[in-house]
Amino acid sequence: MGALRRAQRGSCLGALFKLFALLVFGWVLLTCTAVLLLRWVHPFTSAYMLEARLHTTEPHYRTQFEWVDLEEISSNAAIAVIASEDQQFPFHAGFDFKSIRTAVRASEHGKKLRGASTISQQVAKNLFLWNGGFLRKGLEAYFTVLIELLWPKERILEMYLNIAQFGSGIYGVEAAAQHFFHKPAARLTSSEAALLAAVLPNPIRFRVDRPSAYVLSRREWILGQMRGLGGASYLRSIEAENQVTGTRKAAKARR
Repeated sequence: MGALRRAQRGSCLGALFKLFALLVFGWVLLTCTAVLLLRWVHPFTSAYMLEARLHTTEPHYRTQFEWVDLEEISSNAAIAVIASEDQQFPFHAGFDFKSIRTAVRASEHGKKLRGASTISQQVAKNLFLWNGGFLRKGLEAYFTVLIELLWPKERILEMYLNIAQFGSGIYGVEAAAQHFFHKPAARLTSSEAALLAAVLPNPIRFRVDRPSAYVLSRREWILGQMRGLGGASYLRSIEAENQVTGTRKAAKARR
């Protein structure tokens, strides 16, 4: 009788393990397929946009979002968000561990824990996930790895520039440029681009149309960082890094 029970218990555990393995395989297949498709297919919305619409208390809230290709976005906007959010973007594989260590050490010394999310991490969060929670952080890391594996850096930057929030209901540099400056994103000046990037840490609290002294000082800091990085020449390093990465991948495939 005891042997029969053990056999039944083992059979149940085996069935559960197979079910779990099947679910994991299905999840990986589904997410990998979705991320791979988004390498070429432009999203018509994002998880963050949907969550904002669901939880808004504004009576006349509407989502302003218009996709534009990277070639139709001013290089000023691209270098501004890199200078502001992730200066190691061309060179890391999704996670800036140096910035993470610096943020943790600062927190250990009693300073406020500042964000150390890369552009890739922010794309993963805004495109696929929700705000808050340890589960979300784990999934964010998972999607960040997929994005870095399956997308070139240009696509990650293009996606970020199109889905980042710049104000209440305002997503992407094209919608932001049209709303705040009445011009397309292709014509943004360095100062305008830096002002947009200055509100990215909290686009609800910080305003592009009514910039506080802090936002204006942050804009000037970003402009200085843009000059220090070398402007458009820094963007070319993204292309160079992608070419090197592509060559390495091709070499590995031939082995």
